[in-house]
Amino acid sequence: MFSDGPTELACLAHIRRKFFDVHAASGSPVAEEALRRIAALYAIEQQGAGLDPPQRLALRQRLSVPALDDLHAWLLMTQRTIATGSSTAKAIDHALKRWPALARYADSGSLPIDNNPVENAIRPIAIGKKNWLFTGSERAGRRAAAIQSLFATAKLNGLDPLRWLAGVLERLPTCPNSQIDSLLPFPNSTQS
Repeated sequence: MFSDGPTELACLAHIRRKFFDVHAASGSPVAEEALRRIAALYAIEQQGAGLDPPQRLALRQRLSVPALDDLHAWLLMTQRTIATGSSTAKAIDHALKRWPALARYADSGSLPIDNNPVENAIRPIAIGKKNWLFTGSERAGRRAAAIQSLFATAKLNGLDPLRWLAGVLERLPTCPNSQIDSLLPFPNSTQS
């Protein structure tokens, strides 16, 4: 699966955010047009939300690829008319610099248009890190990181983290050292 190395994907939500910030700050008609074009790509994704990957690919090839081509051509044309160094120019440059990775999702039925689901999954840790900054000591911080890793691993493996932890705490006092790995949060480990 990874024999060719990783596949770079850019996040359309990050590109959108750059134009959103420009529009909010200045009311830029260029940023507004970019937002309209990006919204059209998300509308296509909404149409394909319930489709299986081959059907989604067909939809993307039919609708997203032409819309992406139009957006790319518009960005290139608009780039020539915008003052270099302006916030609008920076938003356009940001999109164009990432263009191959940004458009790559449209050649697949399974790649996402953005990385919002992943960011939403790690948001609790990112928000909590300010709270954990002063855990009392470096040792306490390492313990907190280990616990968060175990909870995230349980969740990624389809386990309820709190139920998994309750089961571990019940079994831990009688678990022989030779079987301590059975307490790790993997699907084959027993939950109580």
